[in-house]
Amino acid sequence: MGALAELEQAFAEAWADPAFVSEYHRMLREFVGRPSPLYEAERLSEQLGMRVLLKREDLNHTGAHKINNTIGQGLLAARMGKPRIIAETGAGQHGVASATAAAALGLECQVYMGAKDMERQALNVTRMELLGTDVVPVTSGAGTLKDAVSQAMRDWVGTVERTHYIIGSVVGPHPFPLIVREFQKVIGEEVHDQLGDLVPDLIVACVGGGSNAMGIFFPFLDSGVELVGVEAAGEGIGSGKHGASLGHGTPGVLHGARTMVLQDDQGQVHEAHSISAGLDYPGVGPE
Repeated sequence: MGALAELEQAFAEAWADPAFVSEYHRMLREFVGRPSPLYEAERLSEQLGMRVLLKREDLNHTGAHKINNTIGQGLLAARMGKPRIIAETGAGQHGVASATAAAALGLECQVYMGAKDMERQALNVTRMELLGTDVVPVTSGAGTLKDAVSQAMRDWVGTVERTHYIIGSVVGPHPFPLIVREFQKVIGEEVHDQLGDLVPDLIVACVGGGSNAMGIFFPFLDSGVELVGVEAAGEGIGSGKHGASLGHGTPGVLHGARTMVLQDDQGQVHEAHSISAGLDYPGVGPE
């Protein structure tokens, strides 16, 4: 609890410091390449009979939205005097983004990744190692994202004096979900600015842990816009092998947060399943 209280205070002070916020936005602009484009998918729009716009987070440096968060938390770690960062990763995008932030900011980096995910995302493992990061395989459980988060939390608890845990989604105990949301909401803020006077009827985002969905949804929460999260159906909801914790989970506690969890009547967490390595998380951000 002491480490979480320290982190909460450090983030609140940093986020209220104009110099910190200015440096964060400078790195988003000059290092990440923001703002990312809002692209009109003309042929898809014609096929569906509606105007479809895509927020191109894939065009950020490292190829995903994860870098928005890792740059922010990397700056926070440096401000707190923590020379080492750790992270978990599923698809590898958060791991690559953490490794990239660490290399840019001169921090040590270790990433925990499920052994199963390392096999199906070998290219991202190579990218992390090229950036100087130590990638640690996690063989416990199903060897996927949930197990990598658990191992990273165990590391952080034992090394908190010199280590900052850059959690990759809006999950975990407070203040992690709040911190990740604040660093990711730039997505929705940009969309709002890029649309100008236009108001969308619907915003759709995939949901695993929920960081990209929260990033685009949060600035629109009070706007009246319909917000739709799409979860992993896996091999079918009836098969029990899926990642639809919002639609088919029950209230429970996972990684220090009370949220919707895929679990049995005794509170034992089920293994989530998805062809996407980033969506097989058996919970979702508590926000």
